[in-house]
Amino acid sequence: MSETSMNPTRRAEEILDEIYSDLLECKVCFETFSSQPRARRPRNLPCGHVICLGCVCALSHTVSHRLECPFCRKQCGQGDTYECQVLVDLQETIRPFFPRKKTQESEGNLGSGVMQLHGAFGGWGPLINPTGVVVFRASQDVLVAHGGHERVTVFGCRGQYLRSFGRYGHDSFEICHPLDIAVAPGGHVVLADAGNRSVKVFSSTGRPLATVSDLFQLPWGVDVDLLGNILVTDAEAGTLTQIVLDFGSGVVLAKKVTVKDLKTPRAVACCKASRRVVVVEHLQVREDAEQTRLKVFGRDFELLRQIDNLRMNISAVTFNRNGGLLVADTQRGLVWSLGDVCEAPEMIPLVQEGLVRPVGLATTDDDTLIVLDAGDHTVKMYMSRTEDLYSDRHSENFEL
Repeated sequence: MSETSMNPTRRAEEILDEIYSDLLECKVCFETFSSQPRARRPRNLPCGHVICLGCVCALSHTVSHRLECPFCRKQCGQGDTYECQVLVDLQETIRPFFPRKKTQESEGNLGSGVMQLHGAFGGWGPLINPTGVVVFRASQDVLVAHGGHERVTVFGCRGQYLRSFGRYGHDSFEICHPLDIAVAPGGHVVLADAGNRSVKVFSSTGRPLATVSDLFQLPWGVDVDLLGNILVTDAEAGTLTQIVLDFGSGVVLAKKVTVKDLKTPRAVACCKASRRVVVVEHLQVREDAEQTRLKVFGRDFELLRQIDNLRMNISAVTFNRNGGLLVADTQRGLVWSLGDVCEAPEMIPLVQEGLVRPVGLATTDDDTLIVLDAGDHTVKMYMSRTEDLYSDRHSENFEL
């Protein structure tokens, strides 16, 4: 006879735990539903699935206010959702049995972050297992690299679908498995294609221009500096490579390894203000665990600073317009600001809500933060918090 069957009290606790995690948490943001009339109150979708009010807002189009169910993909309007009172009642009934969960939540609370969710778009179908995101500076259009039949999808600044390009394949100008995406000052699109160990360059409309395939073992992160030089990390070779390309003719003018002996380098970002370069290294500390480390290089690729002991799993990095470093933490589903990377890092949680597994970051000229969330295959836009997006007044708009 098992220990559980011999101990009915323990079995009851396990059942309550299952109820709490399976029924009382939103399966989009994984936050506990709230009985208060604010962001985390459970809402029924017409298809029968339940998500929190905050995710209803996050997944809704900013203009049409329509959303797609993240589970069955049926579409509905915000006004078609309604309160799931049975889950509110269930939560209030079993809440006294979880004092420890309250304690853990309060101890781990970092606040809601200093940026609030402004909109979200994409979803499964338009985006499939997305890996990289970047913004066209001129138009503010958003480009996403993902696993669809056409590997690059372009959205307008309001989230409307514009076009796709880069069909799947192994030929020179097809895209096999893109891991990151960048845009050159002239609007050319650069991808790191791990599928055939190459870097591929397209025009802003998706016309193939160049393929560099003789340098890499596992190209991972890619960015372009103000001069138009392409920077590529190689996770297997442990290098950072610079490529100088004539974007007009597609001719490679120069290519050189600028940094060697990196430890599984992945994400890379170049600051447009200072021209500093940050590379994220992934260190295997145990067979089942990784740590990340940041290395900061000057414009001549001299090592300026190394930041160790970061208790996070960094998947993406970018700079804001003032040169502050932003990092995506997949371990906790957060975005942090580390400030000036050549000073002691000042960790400020920018985004604390609404993310499942952030894998890509970009910023616009007005410091809107673009986060690519591979957990629910969406692009999410965050802006500085000027008011409570999910205030009681806002929530009333959803009551029928």
